[in-house]
Amino acid sequence: MAKPDFRVNDLRVNIDGKEILKGLNLHIQGGEIHAIMGPNGTGKSTLASALMGHPHYEVTGGSATLDGEDLLEMSVDERARAGLFLAMQYPAEVPGVSNANFIRQALNARLGEGNELPVLKFHRMLQEKMKALSIDPEFAERYLNEGFSGGEKKRNEILQMSMLEPRIAILDEIDSGLDIDALKIVANGVNSLRSENIGFLIITHYQRLLNYIKPDYVHVMMQGRIVRSGDATLAEELEAKGYDWLKAELGIEDETVGVEA
Repeated sequence: MAKPDFRVNDLRVNIDGKEILKGLNLHIQGGEIHAIMGPNGTGKSTLASALMGHPHYEVTGGSATLDGEDLLEMSVDERARAGLFLAMQYPAEVPGVSNANFIRQALNARLGEGNELPVLKFHRMLQEKMKALSIDPEFAERYLNEGFSGGEKKRNEILQMSMLEPRIAILDEIDSGLDIDALKIVANGVNSLRSENIGFLIITHYQRLLNYIKPDYVHVMMQGRIVRSGDATLAEELEAKGYDWLKAELGIEDETVGVEA
């Protein structure tokens, strides 16, 4: 199978009639890790939600394709089955649905009818992945994210990603609220999945996550579009100089376009 090819061209997105994304372009291939950084309210989480098909976000222009297929014409579950995965900034709690059952149903939907994973093989695979991410085995039978700490929820997102093996994984502020030990565990989980069969888009405010997950490309987002791209040294420069330095260099006024964290 060819390695993943994910393209976003001139994407424009509105929320409640206000334009948030103003012509964003991005190209990610399998084996690549792209990081998007930027100050609050620039549209980073809007990008993640719109790509996954959140109904609150209205795409008014542009395109998004995965392996040549039009993602914007797909429902949310079709995008997931096509290989798009979103690790959310604030994972939802789902009472009454066990973690193991949720992951098994999602995995079998991804594999397709007739290719479902046998129960014993699934549980063996789940236990192996949980051990690698330092997740208590008892979490498998607890309700999805209910009562989990912030760090446990984020590790659970990486567990789901590890089990589902998507073609493109979007990690939205996966480092938010993590202490250094949890951050390292999450980063190790991402690094263990790195291969030609998956591409990553990591959305983050801070360079600290990128100390543990080395990106191939760093993009800076301001006012709803990418204003500069570079390698990992760009993140280090931002950490040292701050976003105001880049705004001044590019002549960008101090204005935000969105409301996300």
